[in-house]
Amino acid sequence: MSLPMADVPQHERPRERLVAQGVEALSERELLALIVRNGLRGQSALDLASSLLAEYGGLAPLASARPEELARRSGIGIAKAAALVAAFQLGRLAATYVAEGSGLKGPEDVFQAVCSQLDHQRRERVIVLVCDAGNRLRRTEAVAEGSIDRSALPVREILNCVLRHDGRAFAVAHNHPSGDPTPSEADVLATRALAAAAKVVGLRFLDHVVVAGQRWERISS
Repeated sequence: MSLPMADVPQHERPRERLVAQGVEALSERELLALIVRNGLRGQSALDLASSLLAEYGGLAPLASARPEELARRSGIGIAKAAALVAAFQLGRLAATYVAEGSGLKGPEDVFQAVCSQLDHQRRERVIVLVCDAGNRLRRTEAVAEGSIDRSALPVREILNCVLRHDGRAFAVAHNHPSGDPTPSEADVLATRALAAAAKVVGLRFLDHVVVAGQRWERISS
């Protein structure tokens, strides 16, 4: 039988452990429990966190769940679903800010800058990496999200994004939810079209990387 949080010894509760020992001491289950705050009748926040992790198969798949999907689950609802999605997005943004300011020297750097934003995405997403004249990353921005199978590479939106943020160079990345990073023929053709359009408006096109989990492939322009 589940032990209500009020009956858990104070020094074992996630909030008190975080204050006393630091956030690094908490498990994924405890961190999730702090976000959902409370469980159901007969089920503590820790129990709810455990069931979420088990249902989705771990933290990474849970992080890609859509808010409406989470909200339908018993014990979650709209408020908790929003809190969970917001927490995961903050983590992605923090990872992006760490990368910003560093120079993009090749496709590996492109992958490192976007992997946290594309990993475990269920739909294809196109991300633009806006750089200055020295190829230093200024910001990343998602410009398109498509179906489960594919997302078109929106040339005009990509170039507008770079120009809007005063970029001088840029790279592009998108994911393959199938798990295979091999570029499609459409990916290759779209990359060539993007490279040609970038020259017309005076921008340097650096790279296009296809991401699938922790694997990636570069598309040559």
